[in-house]
Amino acid sequence: MPICDLDKRVPQGKTVMGIDVVVWWDKNESGWKVFDDLCPHRLAPLSEGRIDEWGRLQCVHHGWCFNGSGDCKFIPQAPAPPDGPPVHTSKRACVSVYPSVVQNDILWFWPNSDPQYKDIMAKKTPPFIPELDDPSYTKLIISRDLPYGYEVLTENLMDPAHVPYAHYGIVSRQQTKHKKADREGGQPIEIVVRDLDVHGFISNQGLGHSKFVAPCVLYTSFNLPSKERNAKHQDNGTLSLGENNAVASKTSQRKRMAVFMCIPISPGKSRVIFIPLRNFAIWVNQIIPRWMFHLGQNLVLDSDSYLLHLEERKILDVGTANWQKACFLPTKSDAKVVAFRRWLNKYSDGHVGWRGKFSGILPPSPPKEQLMERYWSHVVNCSSCKVAYKGLNALEVVLQVISIASLGIFAATKQSLVSGAARVLMVAMAILCFASSRWLSHFIYKNFHFHDYNHAIR
Repeated sequence: MPICDLDKRVPQGKTVMGIDVVVWWDKNESGWKVFDDLCPHRLAPLSEGRIDEWGRLQCVHHGWCFNGSGDCKFIPQAPAPPDGPPVHTSKRACVSVYPSVVQNDILWFWPNSDPQYKDIMAKKTPPFIPELDDPSYTKLIISRDLPYGYEVLTENLMDPAHVPYAHYGIVSRQQTKHKKADREGGQPIEIVVRDLDVHGFISNQGLGHSKFVAPCVLYTSFNLPSKERNAKHQDNGTLSLGENNAVASKTSQRKRMAVFMCIPISPGKSRVIFIPLRNFAIWVNQIIPRWMFHLGQNLVLDSDSYLLHLEERKILDVGTANWQKACFLPTKSDAKVVAFRRWLNKYSDGHVGWRGKFSGILPPSPPKEQLMERYWSHVVNCSSCKVAYKGLNALEVVLQVISIASLGIFAATKQSLVSGAARVLMVAMAILCFASSRWLSHFIYKNFHFHDYNHAIR
């Protein structure tokens, strides 16, 4: 998760690869902690607990408290020595702790709590992208849970050919010399993939250069100098960008990038962290609040969510092993999609390893309004949108109160005491505030709850 959307005051539950974890801020060690979302006493979720006055994670079912190392420090029901044994020191009273690290303002964790992996983050660091920490770049992080799996999410982000069609009227495209063959302006895209191995692969295309850092990071840079297009894998599979930054600063004044992090949650459900970057027009982000950018980004995600949700089920029907036989991919625009499926089949047996937790069957499809809802999939997890949502709802109430109060004053005031112009003004204010509250109610629902997208009438 982006740390800008984590609340230090409360524990928060998350699911990654089918693992339920609780994320909380340990003020004693000044760091984020990732635990199993499971109290060892009666298996209550610790994410429903609180952080007590001593900075410990407390389970609110019976008050057991844990420090940042997962050790139980207090059991209210156990008598204190010498009246009884110190049962809180038992290993069975401890919570499993996952190694974690903050890098590029993103909280990462290693999904194995075995003590042998305690120091794994020193050996296997997450992919590092220096531009994310570069103050000369502006970045707007958005996180959203999506109603389709990791495999479909990742390959969709590698498919530039779908953009003018699935996101028609939302995502602007650069003008080209090619004559439009249809309304959307689709055209041939030459994509070349190389260096495919366990760490991912690199691809070049007319719009720029992409790097897939397996298993979950996709990095795309637009209008790059030639030297960066020849970037190579490092031993750990990440893309070496430090030298290329110096080249970029000398050879191009403007640079635009996009970073995607694709997180499997459970079969048929994934989470994307999207970070657009640019080193120009930084002042725009200082004026326009983050939540307003999220309105447009959520619209982009919604415009093909239902399509991809249904597509995933059709792929499962034919079987992931038969994917390439069932799908016809004759053009070079699908090169990255084919490369990703090759990587997935070769290095991950064609699917996410759920450790026997799931049978592989996708959950039933809910109604479209529930499938594409925004509140639980984004708003409650976004610090910016959550504040905007509360503020706009409060404004709606204020407008309604002003409308009712204006009508009340109009009705209670004697005609002889108020001029005709003032009475007209009160009525006009009441009507205007009521109409504004209705418009605002529609705006809130459309942008923070559900926004349908009909491709046939765009």
